Amino acid sequence: MAPGRGSAAADTGSAPLPAAANDARARKPPPASVFGWVEQEIRHKPTGAAAPEISPAVPAVSAPAPAPAPALRKPEIGGLRRLLGLRDRGLSTATPRANAKDRHVPGEEIAPGLFLIESFVAQAIPTEPLSLAFAKRDGEQVQPQDLLFFDTETTGLAGGTGTRAFMIGAADWHTHPDRGDGLRIRQLLMTTMAAETAMLREFAGWLQPNTVFSSYNGRCYDAPLLKTRYRLARQRCPITPLDHVDLLFPTRRRYRGTWENCRLATIERQLLQIVREDDLPGSEAPAAWLNYLRGGSAVNLRRVAEHNHQDVVTLALLMRRLVAEEQRDRETLALQAIDAV
Repeated sequence: MAPGRGSAAADTGSAPLPAAANDARARKPPPASVFGWVEQEIRHKPTGAAAPEISPAVPAVSAPAPAPAPALRKPEIGGLRRLLGLRDRGLSTATPRANAKDRHVPGEEIAPGLFLIESFVAQAIPTEPLSLAFAKRDGEQVQPQDLLFFDTETTGLAGGTGTRAFMIGAADWHTHPDRGDGLRIRQLLMTTMAAETAMLREFAGWLQPNTVFSSYNGRCYDAPLLKTRYRLARQRCPITPLDHVDLLFPTRRRYRGTWENCRLATIERQLLQIVREDDLPGSEAPAAWLNYLRGGSAVNLRRVAEHNHQDVVTLALLMRRLVAEEQRDRETLALQAIDAV
């Protein structure tokens, strides 16, 4: 007789398995693959908070009490706002620091956090239209009263949407009812972030359809920056439709190589014989304004206003000088042509 499974166990001398083990093996067939084993383990693993079964032969050992969960720390709102880069948009300025005794801002507050600084420099207004031939715009002229010399002081020098102008200075030739002819200087200074909307609206009110901007590198920096701020403030941009005469480029063409550079401060000193005293460099203007916003002194902020004031006055003087130099050159060439004949 061919040996069966039962006789094979007897020949090897192995004891027969208990009936309970056979029943368990019958109920739990071996998995066919590794994935089947994982599925089986997950299906038969005890769940919930039930304690594992302890064999009676092993003495029970009490498990240590679980450590209490750490208390949740209450979030600090100010720290979260600083982490996210958010700023309070309140209309009031920062709380003054104890050592900041001087918080005086020049001018008149015309809106919450917005100050208007006005001054007047008596001088003769050109009586004839100014030729723009010095800017390689032959045949074009501009009425003196249409010119608006402007300059901005900004929160940074890199530009971009994160940079904003905290001061706008503008000068134009104006006949004052009491002081007569001269250069009118108006400056807008905001002392809170929330005052930007009012500042842009006020500056737009100074412009007319026939206004012609004049600046020093303003075509590449100041004008694009203000256009961006108008766009972000969802206001109509009044700058784009207007003409712009940038004095930097004709100044470079005429005086490149004459002096060490063509910075406005150099042109003032060498060409216009203007020497500034106790001037705050434009590169330090952002720090002066941010220090004031954080509760610091207004001393350097007033120096920024004085620096901006001189900038726009210099632009008017430089415009007249460039027009005169170009006219002199043309007259010289005309005389030489006559002598050659």
